[in-house]
Amino acid sequence: MAGTDPIAEAEADGAADALFVLTAALLTPARFPSVLGDDYPAACAALGLQPYAEGYGLVFGQDGLGARWTVVVDDVSLVAVAISSWDCGMAYDLSPDEHSVVAGLPGWPLAVVTRAPGVPAPHDPEPEEGDPAPLVPPSGDAWGPAQRRLGADEVALQWSAWRSQVTDGASSDTGAAVPSETPAPSENAVSSSEPAASPRTPAEAAPRPTTWFERPSPKKAAPSQKAVPPPKAAPSTDAATSGEGVSSTGAAAAADAVADPYTGVRRALDELRGYLKEPPPIGRVRSSDTGTDGGVRTLRADGPGWSLVARPDDMAFVLLDELPGEVLPVARGPRLPALLEGLDAMAVRPS
Repeated sequence: MAGTDPIAEAEADGAADALFVLTAALLTPARFPSVLGDDYPAACAALGLQPYAEGYGLVFGQDGLGARWTVVVDDVSLVAVAISSWDCGMAYDLSPDEHSVVAGLPGWPLAVVTRAPGVPAPHDPEPEEGDPAPLVPPSGDAWGPAQRRLGADEVALQWSAWRSQVTDGASSDTGAAVPSETPAPSENAVSSSEPAASPRTPAEAAPRPTTWFERPSPKKAAPSQKAVPPPKAAPSTDAATSGEGVSSTGAAAAADAVADPYTGVRRALDELRGYLKEPPPIGRVRSSDTGTDGGVRTLRADGPGWSLVARPDDMAFVLLDELPGEVLPVARGPRLPALLEGLDAMAVRPS
């Protein structure tokens, strides 16, 4: 018996332009996929979107031919309800209205492990004239800004496990970062050579409910909304999904890091203090309720070459571009509490 061609069947049935929803994510000032950038405007720019204050919902799926698509919608509440329902193990039929669709982008910027049943394996759609290049998730074989941010997200998710590796003596209130002349970890801060846990994107957590709706055109214009005010001058950040490593000064930074791993930590803390004087682009500093430990909040902050995870009432961890896979704890000292309190006060929070 001759084999059947699922792509030809889908085209014949007219199902090629339908989308099978696999999962979704939010793209808002307080909550966005960190692979896309250090802050909300950078994350929007990575997808060719304007940084509107209301934000967007990102829906990831496959069309009837199996092609990967990222559908951007402006109905943030609908996507938020769907994600919350799925996270609670409840079914939810995520079917955005076509009028809420902002754009359809080929590919996925995140690694999605689920696949639609009854269609070909996930693949990039056939390009048409004028289409943008397909979105691709960051490579897991190299360390760069996207991997550093994902690693910081994983430390935030597994805070208790990472915090338990730091002894009480090492976290005494006596200082911030280890001075360069210190030959071994001291009470000021401690270094961990343990690699950051292999980060998972929100899309990898569990299979999602599925539904069908019409695939949009990639060229649909964005709606008129209130835009986030343009940020003041701030250090430029990377293109999130490019997977690039350190910058042109990376070799020097890496050499300094070998001599003193906490050189980059001190640089990050200095830049964070600068954030208190000159606010960075929105989303560069975020505070979220962990849902555990009595509602204690977790801080996430990013900057050129570094990421920070902290609890305002505790200590911090820093990840650096020049130290692949390293998680550097920073103990609570006389200056760190005020810095963390200031960052938490200015941080954007989910509504």
